[in-house]
Amino acid sequence: MEEIHVTSCPLNCWDVCGLKVTVQDGKVAKVDGDETHPITQGKICARGRMLKERTNSSERLLYPLKKVNGQFTRISWEQALDEVADKLKEIKDRYGTTAVLHSHDYANNGLLKNLDKRFFNCYGGVTELTGSLCWGSGIEAQTWDFGNSYSHAPEDIQNSRHVVIWGRNVARTNMHLFQHLLAAKKRGTKIIVIDPLFQQTAQIADMYVSVKPGMDAFLAMGIIKEMLRLGLEDRAFIAHHTVGFADVEAMLENVTMEKIERLTEVDRGVMTELAVIYGNRPTATYLGLGMQRYANGGNTIRWIDALVAISGNVGIPGGGANFGNLQVGQCFDIDALALPERKTASRTFTMMKQAESILQAVNPDIKMIIVTCGNPLTQVPNTNLVKKAFQSVDTVVVFEQFMTDTAALADYVLPVTTVFEEEDVYYSSMYHAYVNYGPKLVEPPGEAKPDLWIWTELAKRLGFATDFAYTREEFLKMGLKPLERYGITLERLKKEKHLLLPVQPVPWSDYRFQTPSGKYEFTSALAQQKGMNGKLQMMYPTESEIVNPLLAKKYPYRLLTIHPLRSNHSQHYHLVESIQSLKIEVSKDVAEEKGLAEGDKARVFNDRGELIGTVKILAKAHPKTINIDEGQWAKFGGAVNVLTSDRESDNGRGSTLYDCLVNIEKVEND
Repeated sequence: MEEIHVTSCPLNCWDVCGLKVTVQDGKVAKVDGDETHPITQGKICARGRMLKERTNSSERLLYPLKKVNGQFTRISWEQALDEVADKLKEIKDRYGTTAVLHSHDYANNGLLKNLDKRFFNCYGGVTELTGSLCWGSGIEAQTWDFGNSYSHAPEDIQNSRHVVIWGRNVARTNMHLFQHLLAAKKRGTKIIVIDPLFQQTAQIADMYVSVKPGMDAFLAMGIIKEMLRLGLEDRAFIAHHTVGFADVEAMLENVTMEKIERLTEVDRGVMTELAVIYGNRPTATYLGLGMQRYANGGNTIRWIDALVAISGNVGIPGGGANFGNLQVGQCFDIDALALPERKTASRTFTMMKQAESILQAVNPDIKMIIVTCGNPLTQVPNTNLVKKAFQSVDTVVVFEQFMTDTAALADYVLPVTTVFEEEDVYYSSMYHAYVNYGPKLVEPPGEAKPDLWIWTELAKRLGFATDFAYTREEFLKMGLKPLERYGITLERLKKEKHLLLPVQPVPWSDYRFQTPSGKYEFTSALAQQKGMNGKLQMMYPTESEIVNPLLAKKYPYRLLTIHPLRSNHSQHYHLVESIQSLKIEVSKDVAEEKGLAEGDKARVFNDRGELIGTVKILAKAHPKTINIDEGQWAKFGGAVNVLTSDRESDNGRGSTLYDCLVNIEKVEND
């Protein structure tokens, strides 16, 4: 018997697509797009289609596993839960609850994924991770500038005279914005792409600007300088709705256009043209994630925000500095699910430096790590240090569907369900504002269980069972409670499958910002409250010829680590044979300098590690640039994070994954 169900993709990318899933004889037979979804309209990417293979894979973890003498042994759920609970009790009694670290990431969405916080808060409060490998610097930067990180509604692009895609390959990571770009181009909207790599989105652009990696802030400065020279700025907006503009002018006086040209490797004439484009508003700017993954990453986003503000493209239809869209997630009652008031102890490590912090932790030491929704042995920078840190801890527990690099290192592996094996609701934190319903469609294989079931069973053993004495439906209603006044209920969502949340389609249209001053802040009071310099600055990547010339001489090439095409981070590599080998993409000048040809074996290395892979020459890429897609498993060649640094960004909230210099050499075949 065949049934077709409307559901949602759980992958926390820009689009969070509506899906149609065919179930036949109790198995997922097909995953397609839901053509009735207002945003995704039936179009989905390969990562979404792979959810079928992910659910049906013969490699799924089916039973709880315990490592005994270095080998995994199947155990019962009762034994696994009893032993983990006993260890949690002992740790709490002997060392305090912060001797437990909850290591996680955000690649899997779902409202009820917040219940892990409920468990750890009711336990007493553990060591938590702050910041984000993905977008942390940019979110913090926009919070300093606007008071929050909000984006315009997808359809607002119809009001744009120009669209600037800055560091975001939407063809690969935001395909429904790509469809909007194609439509906008047909209407006569001018498309500009700024990126070190000439990627798929650049191929449709009217104008492509190749900027030196890590120097995007200086490009924004150059455009602003040209805008001010030409008198194209929005003086009314600056005068009435901003603070700190004099600080911007003073900073710009300290840098010449000649220096900006040298740093960015972009001609002044291009900056003049961009200044005219921004001044001829409305101009929409869509920012990507890569350019904030440097030591100067937050400052970079702030300079681009400043450009958008100075040009008068804030709060108007067709404008915006579109990065995150936190107003979507803020519609839900996360605190009701997480119960933060139950926490009696707390300690935080940044996500980037969790390995170093584990190794240095005292009073108490880290005695247990529980990993959910993540694969830190692949995704966290400085992989070799991460491995050392995790191996130093007495007990590592991993919730997983497959034997990932992290699971292989664990002491206990608990098999969990996929998206089609549990009920939840899903939403995008970066692009559109539709919430999608995801029903349970099939039974999980073996003894795989939902995270909520595991938390509930552990809570029973630890003495706070009543905090989990709710059905899945009751928890969903709890999270949706604030939306009832807008007529959005779980019952309606189940019936209609997707509903538009009550968010601002054009953020800041009333010019009331969520900053301490209530205005757009070129000089951030919030930053100053946190003990940081709130002014826009001239900052550089740490690993650069300017800051560290000796390192740059030893390692002369900039390494980028972009998102893979067919896998959401590390999630699908084991399911797609064509990506199970390491590909090293190099700009043409690197190939010429090093005598590399397409298909050669090469070694990329720095002081942190090395990788060996197959060379692919990029036809158009900024000089001295190398790319290796992130997420590769160790058994398929190894994670690019053996090369990346675990330093934090300038505002302490993000990674510096792209702030990475390497060298490369040809490896002769045996």
